[in-house]
Amino acid sequence: MTTTDELLTRGVAEVIIESELRQRLASGAPLRLKQGFDPTKPDMHIGHAVGLRKLRKFQELGHQVVLIVGDWTAQIGDPSGRDETRTRLTAEEVRANAETYMEQFFRVIDRTRTEVRWQSEWFGKFGLEQALDLAGRFTLAQMLAHDTFRKRYEAGTALTILELMYPMLQGYDSVAMQADVEFGGTDQKFNILAGRELMAQLGMVPQQVLLLPLIPGTDGRKMSKTFLNTVDMRMPPNEMFGRVMSMADDVLPLYFEVLSDMPVEEVAEMRQSLVAGSINPRDLKMRLAHEVVAQFHTPADGDAAESAFVRQFVQRELPEDIPEHALSAPTPLLDLMVATKLAPSKAEARRLIDGGGVRIAGERVHGYDALLQPGAGVVVQVGRRKFVRVV
Repeated sequence: MTTTDELLTRGVAEVIIESELRQRLASGAPLRLKQGFDPTKPDMHIGHAVGLRKLRKFQELGHQVVLIVGDWTAQIGDPSGRDETRTRLTAEEVRANAETYMEQFFRVIDRTRTEVRWQSEWFGKFGLEQALDLAGRFTLAQMLAHDTFRKRYEAGTALTILELMYPMLQGYDSVAMQADVEFGGTDQKFNILAGRELMAQLGMVPQQVLLLPLIPGTDGRKMSKTFLNTVDMRMPPNEMFGRVMSMADDVLPLYFEVLSDMPVEEVAEMRQSLVAGSINPRDLKMRLAHEVVAQFHTPADGDAAESAFVRQFVQRELPEDIPEHALSAPTPLLDLMVATKLAPSKAEARRLIDGGGVRIAGERVHGYDALLQPGAGVVVQVGRRKFVRVV
């Protein structure tokens, strides 16, 4: 059983207000725990799972999880951390994305103890009077305390009134749901505190706040669909395993802390061992990658993905499922690479060849004039993960 101390410290960046939340947990009364997700893209990534895993731990102690599908706020797009206005999505695009979220939520949390609510339930009934009342409860000075808003305002960059409404709308979700605690990444602090402010103004007990760390993506920046550096929950097992293996060594302790049940003492020892250089990071990544695949697929998928990775990258064997491309005439390598999407353009294909990243039948290619023969059966490889067999 998870203790309160571990619940409020493991993989947690900040609790507001911790003493009050501890009192509410100690009372034994079930709490309403809220987290919202804007379906701006159809796939959720394992960064989203950090909050969902924490919610699952609270569920196991008898608390009620309320997931908000932000079908209204997604049309605006969260402005946090953005230096320009997002392109607005249509209601139809948001609805299509949101439908895929349902199955992904329940890869992590308990469906039977989860309430899923759509913002359109309350905002669909909002009239002009209610919208103006909501806007009138916040000042421009309060909104400009938001780091993103202030920087864009001071730089003279476009900042729409609609974007200023985003924190207010997210805050109203907490009112509508009578939330006791709201969960979110550290980038959501301003928006979640807006909910506390609004609840206090309306005479409600302000929600407590539990902020979670943002995990790095494959390029070291925060994992984000905007940066295309994600490990998606629905990603095929072998690709998911490879993405985790491509992470930097220094993210391993955080990943084990927030995406596994490894004891906290073991995580602390791992951190010290990495600093001391007394442990091979690749061994830890293999363990982590298996854990992630098993969690979002099955343990058998984790075993198979690990075996495939070892064959391909440790033992240098070719993968078993290489796509095939049929030729009817001798074809220049550059044309083949573009046709099979091994490269987006001939210019990029030349760059890959110059960098030594292209092989034919295992031999590195040094020029641009290679011809591929029909039925040759040779494998063209780009980098470590892209293959095509010529047939």
